[in-house]
Amino acid sequence: MFKDLLKTHLFPTSWCPGCGIGGIMAQLAMAMDEMGLNQSNSVVVGGIGCTGRMAGYFNLDSVYTLHGRTLPVAQGIKMVNPSLKVIIISGDGDLASIGGNHLIHALRRNVDLAVLCNNNEVYGLTGGQAGPTTPQGTPTVSSPDGSPYEPLNLQGLLKTGSRYFYARTTVYHQVHLKRCIKEAIQWPGFAFVDIASQCIENNGRRLGFKTGYEMLAMFRDKYKRAPDGVESLAPLEIGLVKRGEEQP
Repeated sequence: MFKDLLKTHLFPTSWCPGCGIGGIMAQLAMAMDEMGLNQSNSVVVGGIGCTGRMAGYFNLDSVYTLHGRTLPVAQGIKMVNPSLKVIIISGDGDLASIGGNHLIHALRRNVDLAVLCNNNEVYGLTGGQAGPTTPQGTPTVSSPDGSPYEPLNLQGLLKTGSRYFYARTTVYHQVHLKRCIKEAIQWPGFAFVDIASQCIENNGRRLGFKTGYEMLAMFRDKYKRAPDGVESLAPLEIGLVKRGEEQP
């Protein structure tokens, strides 16, 4: 049972009602259960912020790292015990802002890690400030007149090397989300899953959404499935792009 991988005695979780992180946790647990991953062969590394708390709900070895340091900690674990499946669960701010330098070099080295990025386009835990993936023009606590900058192109960054794995999915598309997670874990190298997720309390309400469900419905209506085998995902397309499955 996938629930054996979770510390259900700690439920309900600390996340706000309507948050998307719980959906990611459930699909990760189910994917791991289907793949035979457990306490003996896998480790979860969590970052700072709302998403990082997910590591503490898994009933297996996990590490809650310093801000932005999920990737070097995960790489150290993988170097010491290459047989382990090392899974990173963190937010867009932790991975792409203060952790951005580590992201660049982890993908350059093609370290065998699976990264799940909860991308809610804002710093949720600290109140809703603009982050590296906040769309230009979006009002936030730190940019009440709209974020003046273009968001970081995560897909473009991940595709800079000769080998890459980049998937984009959403919390609404649960079947697709689990498929992306499983393929990322199976990929023999650095794999990154960009998961559009809702933060209703510190982002969505400011944007006019009344409930987390309304944000999920937005994902359903706006995101479309890309054909298999495409070389690049268009904006608001979910899918998977990869190259160089064979290791050097």
